[in-house]
Amino acid sequence: MHIPILMYHAVSDDPSAATRSLSVHPRMLAAQLALLRAENFTALTFTGLAQALRNGGALPERPIVLTFDDGYADFHREALPLLTSYAFPATVFVTTGWVADAGANAAGTPLDRMLSWSQIDEVHSAGIEVAAHSHSHAQLDQLAAVPLELELRTSKTLLEDRTGREVPTLAYPFGYSSARVRDAVRAAGYRHASVVSNVVARAGIDPLALPRLTIRRSTDLQTFRRIVHADRINREFLADRALTKSWAVIRRSRYAASKIRGHG
Repeated sequence: MHIPILMYHAVSDDPSAATRSLSVHPRMLAAQLALLRAENFTALTFTGLAQALRNGGALPERPIVLTFDDGYADFHREALPLLTSYAFPATVFVTTGWVADAGANAAGTPLDRMLSWSQIDEVHSAGIEVAAHSHSHAQLDQLAAVPLELELRTSKTLLEDRTGREVPTLAYPFGYSSARVRDAVRAAGYRHASVVSNVVARAGIDPLALPRLTIRRSTDLQTFRRIVHADRINREFLADRALTKSWAVIRRSRYAASKIRGHG
């Protein structure tokens, strides 16, 4: 079985310039959810799917996973009511240093208005999975061991303290990871993690590298239908996958060069 894991970001009719291309209009999200309901998809949380794939658990006939990155305030305002109306669970990956009232824990540079901790509480209480997206939205594959561990453990600890539940799942910021990063993720106590890669998930994939499919502002409803049915999905994401492979080579070279400079 091939399972689409969809990656959303902002949900807004007037997104910031920094989030526009990866945002969706609330009306489009409503249309997409209506399509999923009409075509008998069953939504799962990211962790729910990852556990089923890992343990050989039963899956519905048409499973799908809806994920939302970064933790923008518009998730609470726009996406949550729509998800609730369709009784669709989802996963929101929160960058803990970007939380609106992070206070002394603030880190990184948010791209738009972000969820507050009280809104995160409401999202969690509504049955939405709250998972980690690092602490400052750093490029994890470029960090040395100590700051990498701090990014991973701080995010996990803050979310677990707030929700009172284990947080076993992480989405890599920008989708950037490496074997070294995945080892650190495992050591920090995560059991599942998400890359981008724009292919459908299936049994047997590394649970620390489960792939997602990018939903953009330019994704019309016909394209969305092809994506969720894995129909000609290679054509939709061919350029994305080529770029991802190229960037992986470049980023490995950059990290290796930084290590050489550090020992110079």
